[in-house]
Amino acid sequence: MLGLSWDDVDLERDVLSIKRQVQRVDGALALVDVKTRAGRRSLPLLPWARDALLEQARWQSDHKRRAGESWEETGLVFTTRTGRAIQPRSFSRSFERLVAASPLRVIRLHDLRHSVASLLKQAGVAPRDAMGILGHSRISVTMEIYPHGDEATQREGLGRLGDALFGDGD
Repeated sequence: MLGLSWDDVDLERDVLSIKRQVQRVDGALALVDVKTRAGRRSLPLLPWARDALLEQARWQSDHKRRAGESWEETGLVFTTRTGRAIQPRSFSRSFERLVAASPLRVIRLHDLRHSVASLLKQAGVAPRDAMGILGHSRISVTMEIYPHGDEATQREGLGRLGDALFGDGD
C-alpha cells in the first residue's frame, strides 16, 4: 500500500488498482511496478476503506497546506507530513510499536497476509477469489497458506461427509 497512488483510486467506481510499490533502488526510494502480473490487480473498494481514503485525503490536504513549499508532490496516498514516500522500514517499525503496545501477541507485518488468508477462508471465500485478493501468481501459493485447518471447519467438513453418506438424520 505504500506505493498506492491517487491515480490508482477510483472513488466513482469504488475500485482500487494495485500497480506499483515503493522499493529501495540504489539507496533511494522509487515507485516501481509490482513484481508479477497477478500483483497488478483491481479490488473493489469497500465503504469503510473508501471512508478511510477520504479521511487520508483530508489529512494530506491539511499537511500539504501546512508544509507549503516544503511539500514534495509524489501523488502517493500514504506519505510523510511533507509529501515524501514513507520509508518501508519506518512503516515496519511503526507497526512493531503498535503491536508491542497492544495486548496482541507479537507478529511481523508480513504475517498479516497469513491472517487475511485465514480470515478469508473462515468467511467462506473461494480459494481463487482469495488468490486475487492476496495477489498470488499461482493458486498453489494460496493453497499453501490458505488451508490451515481448524477444528471448526474440519468438523463442518466431516459433518457434510456424514450427511452425504448417511443422510442428515431427518
